[in-house]
Amino acid sequence: MSKLDKAALGEPATVTAQPDADAFLSVRDLRIHFQTDDGLVKSVDGVSFDVRRGKTLGIVGESGSGKSVTSLGLMGLHRSAPNARVSGEVWLDGQELIAADPDEVRRLRGRKMAMIFQDPLSAMHPYYTVGHQIVEAYRVHHDVSKKAAKHRAIEMLDRVGIPEPDKRVDSYPHEFSGGMRQRAMIAMALVNNPELLIADEPTTALDVTVQAQILDLIRDLQKEFGSAVIMITHDLGVVAEMADDLLVMYAGRPVERGLAESVFSEPRHPYTWGLLGSMPRLDREQTDRLVPIKGAPPSLINVPSGCPFHPRCPYADIPKDNVTRTVRPELTEVGGQHWAACHLSKEQRERIWTEEIAPKL
Repeated sequence: MSKLDKAALGEPATVTAQPDADAFLSVRDLRIHFQTDDGLVKSVDGVSFDVRRGKTLGIVGESGSGKSVTSLGLMGLHRSAPNARVSGEVWLDGQELIAADPDEVRRLRGRKMAMIFQDPLSAMHPYYTVGHQIVEAYRVHHDVSKKAAKHRAIEMLDRVGIPEPDKRVDSYPHEFSGGMRQRAMIAMALVNNPELLIADEPTTALDVTVQAQILDLIRDLQKEFGSAVIMITHDLGVVAEMADDLLVMYAGRPVERGLAESVFSEPRHPYTWGLLGSMPRLDREQTDRLVPIKGAPPSLINVPSGCPFHPRCPYADIPKDNVTRTVRPELTEVGGQHWAACHLSKEQRERIWTEEIAPKL
């Protein structure tokens, strides 16, 4: 789909910030909306971030926050949907993708950017062997024989830890365990040595030992290829281990962004506080029950006015003049390379964090 201006989306026109010249991937004001019979679904509503080579960005949030739609939008997989409206800018190694020709974006998929999907059983075709699918993914971008491509597929299966890869290359997806299917999906994603790897919930439904193996594998392959990695998950433990930078999303918008160490040690948004408070800790004695975030994520058709988190925020009444219910907060810098979208003042956030939140974590 061609690039749309903000007016077509019912949004005020804004000046898009220039992409970071040092970043391999720069996303500016990305919006992905879907027109449905029930109304306009604002799945992604103004997301901006950068990822550099060799670095990992973690994107976290509850189900329905827009994480996976963002990843599919980066890959250009919404372009063919007749009800999708996409705007903003996505710069990949200096090339803008939203306004690019669809065929050009298709040529980049697999070769320059690749994705590990959340459910490899549904992402892989059940009627073709795993090896056949990896071979096809390789031959799309390389003029080689089937024999050479199969040798490459076996090599990749061996690299991701599949036992007896010369035999398992002829197996079907349903003949693999969950962990092996995920490894095969990683092999397919990395067969062309992509410079950007997007991992959408790569450890979902896997036992903890297999999760650790998958994360170690992604980390090792990132070091080998120097890839930029986007890790999309609801598991804060995963991003704490993997991410250099962190983006927290809520209701299709970023509410906090910064260096992972800074966001974990000094979070500045009540939603991030809630996510951290609902995460079990094994490194200290747990004397109190975990505190879940009250309520449920909002409908992306009827996002609350003002701050979208205010119906669930225990501190929504602190700012004066009912501002949390009438004015949508924008990301503002709250520290070095650390931004948050919240109406609480710096002093109020620091007091709440120091006196109420941090002692309970």
